[in-house]
Amino acid sequence: MWFKNLRIYRLTDLLPCPVDELGERLLATSFVPCGGLDTQRSGWVSPMGPTATHLVHSAANFHLVCARTQQRLLPAAAIREVLDEKILEIEAAEGRELRKRERANLKDEVIQTLLPRALTRSHLTYAFLAESRGLLLIDSSSPARAEDLLNLLRDSLGRLPVKPLVPRHSPVDLMTRWLHGGRLPPGFRLGQQCDMRDPLHAANVVRCRQQELATQEVRQHLDAGKQVNALGLNWNDRIEFVLAEDLAVKAIKYSEIVQKDAGVEDEMEVAARFDADFALMSMEIDQLCESLIEVFGIEED
Repeated sequence: MWFKNLRIYRLTDLLPCPVDELGERLLATSFVPCGGLDTQRSGWVSPMGPTATHLVHSAANFHLVCARTQQRLLPAAAIREVLDEKILEIEAAEGRELRKRERANLKDEVIQTLLPRALTRSHLTYAFLAESRGLLLIDSSSPARAEDLLNLLRDSLGRLPVKPLVPRHSPVDLMTRWLHGGRLPPGFRLGQQCDMRDPLHAANVVRCRQQELATQEVRQHLDAGKQVNALGLNWNDRIEFVLAEDLAVKAIKYSEIVQKDAGVEDEMEVAARFDADFALMSMEIDQLCESLIEVFGIEED
């Protein structure tokens, strides 16, 4: 449940329902497994796991939800193998070559035949609403997967007044300045990872991993005109992460201090442990977002 990535969205208006009614509104789009001919289905599940029933888990002003997406695995190679056999069988029986439209129709039939027997794979996407700050934070490194969760939330609520967090100050410009020796904002220091790209040649990229960044070697790339589009940072010795040019936060690692703060007695029941972890994690993430907003600002409507 500890978020490993963040895509940050801000509420531009009030939600269509009070937060304490959110769980009821999600019930209509709760998760139902794929039927025989479904290729994919999405819906809400309890963030506390399959034995729990509540679709929203709240701690103070933070409200956690979890979307489950199930897909049927039907490899193109498997479809092609069955399709080729069918085509050969029909062409041999009728003594002619199938036309393009007939082949397309036959492919659809093959897919409909194979789907009910295909295996399924599921993934979970977590998000929490920081109510007092008006932010929706999604644990995903993929913009597409984050958008899937937003679409599901729109279906559940009827409308969803959110927009991606657009910074007023360019992350590329600021991160390039920091890496070139500029003073970092209070609470932040350089990590050991960065990506630098030539703005005139997008394929010209330098990636540094597990490396001291405040070196002449790194600055030579900046002197040559490269710009920073991802930078490893440490925030208050509590969270390490990689900040991307679109303000996505990736590869989050929580310090031993945070993990120790989250520690509970071994005999504590699972629900209480989950609640303690979420309460601490949400506060840490919320404060990190506050610091990022202070540094980069928000482009208002």
